[in-house]
Amino acid sequence: MQITDILARKRDGHPLSDGEISHFVQAYARGELPDYQAAAFLMAVFLRGMSSAETTALTLAMAASGAQLDWSDLLPYAVDKHSSGGLGDTTTLVVLPLVAACGVPVVKMSGRGLGHSGGTLDKIEAISGFRHQLSEAEMRAQVEDIGLALAGQSAALAPADGKFYALRDVTATVNSIPLIAASIMSKKLAGGAQGIVLDVKVGSGAFTAELPEARQLAREMVAVGRAAGRDMVALIADMNQPLGRAVGNALEVAEACRTLCHNPPTRLREHCLIVASAMLQLARAADPQIGTSWPQEARRELEARLADGSAFAKFQQLVAAQGGDPRQLEDMHRLPQPRLQEVIPAHRSGYLNAIDATALGRACTALGAGRLRKEDDIDPAVGLVMRAELGDALERGAPLLTIYANDEGRLAAARHLLAGGEGSVSRQGDARRLSPFRIDEDRCEPPPLIHETIAGVAGNSATGNATQ
Repeated sequence: MQITDILARKRDGHPLSDGEISHFVQAYARGELPDYQAAAFLMAVFLRGMSSAETTALTLAMAASGAQLDWSDLLPYAVDKHSSGGLGDTTTLVVLPLVAACGVPVVKMSGRGLGHSGGTLDKIEAISGFRHQLSEAEMRAQVEDIGLALAGQSAALAPADGKFYALRDVTATVNSIPLIAASIMSKKLAGGAQGIVLDVKVGSGAFTAELPEARQLAREMVAVGRAAGRDMVALIADMNQPLGRAVGNALEVAEACRTLCHNPPTRLREHCLIVASAMLQLARAADPQIGTSWPQEARRELEARLADGSAFAKFQQLVAAQGGDPRQLEDMHRLPQPRLQEVIPAHRSGYLNAIDATALGRACTALGAGRLRKEDDIDPAVGLVMRAELGDALERGAPLLTIYANDEGRLAAARHLLAGGEGSVSRQGDARRLSPFRIDEDRCEPPPLIHETIAGVAGNSATGNATQ
């Protein structure tokens, strides 16, 4: 099988066979192909696309390029979740202990953030001493002990994805639905879960800005999972504003603690209940002694675990088991604290009808809360906290958000990104620097928290339902 023939077929828009795709992926993963041929393959896929069958074959080949975990001897049914990335997305830190507190063991491997999208490992490392580098044996022992483990993504899982992703980043081929779907799902399949809940974000703070694009990605990943024998649920969640009020690592840990301690309803709490409910339903349906757990039953069980404190206690167990200081969860002033803070006010009276969430993410990166390159260090203490949500009525001068910083220069850079407004003038000249917040006289209805749910049990057709 000639590599150049495979490249020519995809270049000319012809479908590739499972064997051709597997041969190419495995040869590249073994180091037998140069990067320029892999780059040619990626560009051909970017331009010509892939059928669902091709995307499935690519995903399975990438998953098979390294280790594949199997929890069947330890867990009757392993359930996992994945978020496609967003701003203020603290879901994992809430959902994992919440689901585990319901008696469903969870093993989760997470990654770091890049750009405006925060990573779960960066957030939880704001807790002193927390260790995420766990061996498979350590994960197994911890799951047996407390029913929960949160580890860093192993380089042994889907190594072909790591090699392809490094090329995608420098060849302008990142934004390809088949390549995104294969990247996400190859790691999920290699992780060994039988049930997978996908949290696909859409909006100004997400990698997929428009609903049709997010819907296509969600459907592609559900189809791949079903073809691989997994039970799948994909939630298309709104990211036209930060999911939680806090954006920044220690700030988000503190918000996760408040959410687990059964504070009043928030968007983050509601979103976490929806994701956790989907995970719980998959696990319950797979247990013949329990049978299907209907949404309202799962919801009641999850709310009870928040109310009785067992979800927060499970989070404390997780942190202590992995070397972190659980005292920082009870007294959040023990978490890293910023030296500086500044309030950004509303530039006019009216209703907050739009937020450029990506601009907020860029401001957090400027503060040091995120990274532009994988090797960049981050400051766990800095970030911002929203003081208003879409649809809120505001008076001119009312607080929109608070910036938390440790450096005057970084604070000034973030202020410059956030404090624009109608008629404001940048220091570089007379060009208008618009605020990332749109405030109008009339109120627009905020977008729903969940736009759609797409579900598919292995071997059955996927269904899409609009969720109001």
